[in-house]
Amino acid sequence: MDPLSSLLNGIRAEGSVVCRAVLRAPWTIRFADGAPLTMVTVLRGGGTLLLSDGTERVIAAGDTAVVRGPAPFHLADEPAAVNRPHAEYEISCFTDQDPCSAQELGGIQWGADTGGATALIVGAYRASGHRHERLLRALPPVLVVTEGAEVCDWLESSAADASRLSSGSQALMDRLLDWALVCTLRTWFDQAGDDAPSWFRGLADPVLAPALHAFHDRPADPWTVASLAARAGVSRALFARRFTQLMGRPPLAYLTECRMDEAEALLADTDLGIAQIAKTVGYADAFGFSAAFKRHKGMSPSTFRAAAA
Repeated sequence: MDPLSSLLNGIRAEGSVVCRAVLRAPWTIRFADGAPLTMVTVLRGGGTLLLSDGTERVIAAGDTAVVRGPAPFHLADEPAAVNRPHAEYEISCFTDQDPCSAQELGGIQWGADTGGATALIVGAYRASGHRHERLLRALPPVLVVTEGAEVCDWLESSAADASRLSSGSQALMDRLLDWALVCTLRTWFDQAGDDAPSWFRGLADPVLAPALHAFHDRPADPWTVASLAARAGVSRALFARRFTQLMGRPPLAYLTECRMDEAEALLADTDLGIAQIAKTVGYADAFGFSAAFKRHKGMSPSTFRAAAA
């Protein structure tokens, strides 16, 4: 499995919230969930994202924005709206306060003539398990991807169906958000250029790509710099130098980091024994794996598992 598929394969929403909004200016929405990821798709109109660090990002019709949590943030028809009288809404469905009532915001009938109002689909994403933390580390605080009209039409129809709260609607919301998020992130990684993580840029490099794919296809194999260089079809010295330049660390340091990240997820999210996890991530025995894990993470596998639980 390639690195991006490995990251995206960890996306599994449980109890997500998908709501629709049709809003007439001036308006603001405060996102107070502390959700790991929040996705906003603008169907009509537009607005400005106002992040807690002062970042402002304009989004328009056809744009999908993914905001990394957990800090609260605002979406406003324009930045000045927060300092003048306006309609104010809040999405805080994952808190311990009142039950979520944000299935529809704005009070304008969905599908009616909105007369220039902004129409949004909002997905508040509450992931389960440990793998989503690896994905979060690979993303910027906010990213924006422009979707085609057909994607927006399909998403609008599906969200409307999910929000009716009929039998199976929560499962539909969760899978809808998973699908939309995976598609959006795949597009962003393809378009990110220098903003993409080094490992993703490495997949586009003609020298490193064969070696990276080989390692991620079979991470438990006893890889060495020489065997990876052979996959790349270059000398050991050239491969090590190029890998370090593009990836920001030597080949074996990257292999260890990937194996330890996978071990973290297996320790936190499964009941596999230490010896079985050791073999899965490329160690001959539990002793060698435990020693490497403690050097890398600062605690033993059993201590990490207890803390994660």
